[in-house]
Amino acid sequence: MSAPRRTGAGLFAADRAHTPLGTWLKIASSEPVEIMAYAGFDFVVIDLEHAPLDLQTAYRLINSAAALGMVPLVRVPDTTASTVQKVLDAGAMGILVPHVDTVEQAAAVGRACRFPPYGVRGAGGTSRAGAWGLRPDADYRATGNDDVLCIPQLESAEAIRSAPEILALDCVDAVFVGAADLSLSLGTTPASAEVLAMIGSAAEAAHAVGKRLGLAFGGVPERAAHAVREGCDFVLLGNDTSMLAGAAHGLVTAFRKAEAH
Repeated sequence: MSAPRRTGAGLFAADRAHTPLGTWLKIASSEPVEIMAYAGFDFVVIDLEHAPLDLQTAYRLINSAAALGMVPLVRVPDTTASTVQKVLDAGAMGILVPHVDTVEQAAAVGRACRFPPYGVRGAGGTSRAGAWGLRPDADYRATGNDDVLCIPQLESAEAIRSAPEILALDCVDAVFVGAADLSLSLGTTPASAEVLAMIGSAAEAAHAVGKRLGLAFGGVPERAAHAVREGCDFVLLGNDTSMLAGAAHGLVTAFRKAEAH
């Protein structure tokens, strides 16, 4: 008997014992994926927007993450249907889409994630997503329409204003508020009252229609835990490069202090 197949939708299952916790992957190697799995992360987001990763590398990282029991998501570098198609055919269980400002943009991305009649995604049943043609077509199509997560990133005041309409779309499963870019667009900081109010507004819009809102907090788990108590539904902490940099810098700094004594 084969092991149960994890899906993107399963990340938000109502019976989960804890908040889904993920991290970003920016290193073009499978070892960080293994480390994140052994550390206990629930999901990873392979970052094609802010890291020098290509589709072939993402393909390998998706497979590693899924094999290790994590949900592999991909932050796509653009909103074209061809990019979304290739990422999902590679086996990604969902996508994060940067800078979605309007309901029209969200609808276009959502349609790219879904098969007809719900969208425009082309059939690629002989890809990894279709188990190389070994999965029944009906199962392959149902998974694409029901189990793949479409998560627009809200990163501007316009996006926050559009949040109720975006979240009302059947093809959108959750939203991720990019607080860094949102604050940058407003000329303020992620911790400002203005940004926090906008995040709260987006969370209310998500919860009003039974959907999820996610945030990233770098290496500050206490802030993330506080946000969860305030209504955040899934969290990203750190990334592989920053974890390595922080550990390396801390080790060198500790040695130099000890050496000086």
